Amino acid sequence: MMNKASMMLFLGVILLLPLPLHAHGVMETVGSGGMVVTAQYDTGEAMSYARVNISAPGAGLTFQSGRTDRNGRFCFFPDGAGDWKVIVDDEMGHRLEVMVPVDETLTLQANQQREVADEISLSRYERALMGISIIFGVFGTILGWKGYKNGKPDVEDMASGKVKK
Repeated sequence: MMNKASMMLFLGVILLLPLPLHAHGVMETVGSGGMVVTAQYDTGEAMSYARVNISAPGAGLTFQSGRTDRNGRFCFFPDGAGDWKVIVDDEMGHRLEVMVPVDETLTLQANQQREVADEISLSRYERALMGISIIFGVFGTILGWKGYKNGKPDVEDMASGKVKK
């Protein structure tokens, strides 16, 4: 009886010991390449952690989705040539939609990299000042024209001699 009890204890201890398991394995590779989309507001601030959806050319389904990093960057690796549609949405009303042309070698087509220095864009404050100036200019013109019309004597008054020339 003692022999049976010690045998059960021995089997129990053996079964509870951690043993190396051989299931499926994993490997890593680190490579370079891919397309990087950087999303920024017009102030230059990064669109941090904004939702990104990427659609392949001619595909109805989303190819890849995720979020930008804290610098507003998102990287993807296209698997075919064509115009890839990238939509970045910060879920607060700002949305960026850009087409990324990829050639047969799966690289960005030549002359498609845009630089901020080459683009002429007005800041938010410059656009606001320009809008206010246009509004004041339009209303100033309307009020000036009305004032001119109200102060101008009629032809009949001039003919009757009521108004001096």
